[in-house]
Amino acid sequence: MKSTNNLNGVITTPYYKPIAKEIEVFEHSYAQKLPFLLKGPTGTGKSRFIEFMSSKLEKNLVTVSCHEETSSTDLIGRYIIKGAETVWLDGPLTTAVKTGAILYLDEIAEARPDVIVAIHSLTDHRRELFIDKLGKTIKAHPDFMLVASFNPGYQKGFKELKPSTRQRFIAVSFEYPEATDEAEILVNETAILENDAKKLVNIATKIRNLTELGLTETVSTRLLVDAAKLIQSGLPKRLSVHVAIVEPLTDDLEIIAALKDLCDLMI
Repeated sequence: MKSTNNLNGVITTPYYKPIAKEIEVFEHSYAQKLPFLLKGPTGTGKSRFIEFMSSKLEKNLVTVSCHEETSSTDLIGRYIIKGAETVWLDGPLTTAVKTGAILYLDEIAEARPDVIVAIHSLTDHRRELFIDKLGKTIKAHPDFMLVASFNPGYQKGFKELKPSTRQRFIAVSFEYPEATDEAEILVNETAILENDAKKLVNIATKIRNLTELGLTETVSTRLLVDAAKLIQSGLPKRLSVHVAIVEPLTDDLEIIAALKDLCDLMI
């Protein structure tokens, strides 16, 4: 769990390149207090977008990176032993509900089913959280907003969100940016030369189109940013591409060798 606060009253807004109307949709959703779902592959800017919007709206952001062990207890809270006493400790969901923060459940489909049950009453007109262990129901702060992300292409058929859950959210799809936009993102994020940024984007586009490789995940904008940072730090360009783009994609030695040869020709 990560909480982002404004330090000393100074708000630092992270760089974000709008791709469509996602900023406008989010602002209207926030005004109406509608739950918000970001759908899209890994590394397409979903988390960055939420960081940007929470900063733009001047709201605290509480982020929970969900995994297969994430339970409703992790989110709501639990009793802990403190000295000779047993005291209740609020979880990130309860804290956000009480304080009016934006709660971001990253990769919500990874969490256990009881998490979905726990947030149901926060995703409809009730906007309330029931804490079974305390026997209490907490009304959400007027500024509270629930946001979640979901990668519909990951292990399709195994970790999907039920239609009944998806329909509780306003949903926006995130895809990889157009080449010119992606190059602009790299330049703004890392100060890499525009020509080198374009070469990295060309590499990504080429690999993304190689569907016959059967990669579980393809080249994300995040990987390109990592490669650009390494290049800017002085690491040779080809080596930067090998370790930041090729190696994270697969462990298949033949595919790695083929992708390295391809990349070497392009940068």
